Amino acid sequence: MKRKIIYIIIALAIITVVVIRLKSNKKTTENKVYHYNKEQAINVQVDTLKLSIPENEYFYTGSFEPDKESKISTDVQGKIKSVLVDVGSVVRKGQALIQLDNSLLKLQLQAVDIQIEGLEADVKRYLVLAKADAIQGVQLEKAELGLKSAKIQKATIQEQINKTTIAAPFNGIVTAKFTEVGSFAAPGIPLLQITDISNVKFTIYVPENDLIHFSMNQKYSISADIYPETILPGKVIMIGSKANMGSSFPVQFSVANTNDLKIKAGMFGKAMVKSGTEAKQIIIQASLIVGTSMQPKVYLVKNGKAYLQDISISSRFGNKAIISDGLSEGDIIITNGFVNLFSGANVIIK
Repeated sequence: MKRKIIYIIIALAIITVVVIRLKSNKKTTENKVYHYNKEQAINVQVDTLKLSIPENEYFYTGSFEPDKESKISTDVQGKIKSVLVDVGSVVRKGQALIQLDNSLLKLQLQAVDIQIEGLEADVKRYLVLAKADAIQGVQLEKAELGLKSAKIQKATIQEQINKTTIAAPFNGIVTAKFTEVGSFAAPGIPLLQITDISNVKFTIYVPENDLIHFSMNQKYSISADIYPETILPGKVIMIGSKANMGSSFPVQFSVANTNDLKIKAGMFGKAMVKSGTEAKQIIIQASLIVGTSMQPKVYLVKNGKAYLQDISISSRFGNKAIISDGLSEGDIIITNGFVNLFSGANVIIK
């Protein structure tokens, strides 16, 4: 009995030691955790809002793509006898690009020509004999039908021979070659790629608020980043009806390339839009806006404290936003120091 009591006392002692140790560890851990003091002033940078006239020109970045591009294949099977162009070759519509081996088809055509020659002679002979009632009319009819069939067969072979010459479907430049002499060509297998950049398409993505600046068939100034001095007119040919994952809509322009085809597919460029307004407005950097697109806000400073101010955005241009409501000239807006910032926080202006 005494031994049992001793065991119980030892167990209770161990439990007591463990509990004390756990409490001690918890207190040590809590002391190591950083507790932000909400009463501590936060260093921020600010700017005083002024009314200003929106810039007359705004730019949207985008990229160029070819007006037409096609991978060329053959309609008939055959061994490639010659490739008449290479990558970089400028080609015209109807120009021969690849020649397939058609020697067997030409032999078949010669055989049909001989057959037609014999059938034409038979028809002439039977025609004379039929007029003299020397043969039955059915023999003449069979000869005439045989001649028609042979001519159809000749036309079919001739069409196959024509298809062994693969021609350019439009003016352009050879931008890829997928085959060589001696390879086997078959329908559906690409042989060459032809790209037409005499006209190019330029596509930008704009926020929904900026769609009002674009209209179908209207012209805008387009330039490539590598040739900023070359300004080309671009006509709007498409305004997207569905936004991408970033809630931006595509706007596409048709642009006539320069005579020396300076603009290449894949280049980046800019579309310029003029605002057309001279009224002074509140304009801020879009990066200062917090909250959601439905409820935008900014941080203002008043009496040494930061507070969130609801705003209304009339339009966005590039990285700037024009504010229609919520801000006034003279308001002090926070431009830097957003870490740990909250509405009601004490602030120190650097």
